Amino acid sequence: MPFDVDVFRASLVDDGARASLFEVMMTLPPILGSAPLSPDIIFKARATSLPGDSISSISVPYFGREVKVAGTRTFPDWSFTVINDENFTIRNNLEIWLSQINSHVGNLRNPAARGGVAYQSQAMVTQYAKTGEIIKQYKIYGAFPVDVAAIDLDWASGDQIEEYGVTFAYQWWESLFPVPTTDGV
Repeated sequence: MPFDVDVFRASLVDDGARASLFEVMMTLPPILGSAPLSPDIIFKARATSLPGDSISSISVPYFGREVKVAGTRTFPDWSFTVINDENFTIRNNLEIWLSQINSHVGNLRNPAARGGVAYQSQAMVTQYAKTGEIIKQYKIYGAFPVDVAAIDLDWASGDQIEEYGVTFAYQWWESLFPVPTTDGV
């Protein structure tokens, strides 16, 4: 089949989705007040990904052959990159959050954070069209930080703003927009 650029262009609805048109919203967990992680997280979450998921396969031996059946759904960790400011607002909140889950010196959890609900939170990732309309939205449930990356310092980086990565484990996500057409049972 010969290459036809017009067929390709016609199949690329609205010139394709743009990776730069997104925002992240996240609240702190109940042990920290359930307020927004930072009111300006929308502006400082510079990079992220729409969450992924997968279903493992289980190999069952049968007459010298392996038959594969569906296994368990898993949700890989989710992360985003934060642009740092001199207030360290987002980073300070994340460090406190982590220390409530497990303290630095005593290796203890804050008694108020005994159950997962107390130290886990929710996040929202929204993808926008070039017209500003929401085209995809995910709500992430039961999220908690598992890694706040180091911030690199360098005398030769005078014209760069600091940034760092944050990784969260979470329980599950739901696609909110477009509205799912099935219950998913």
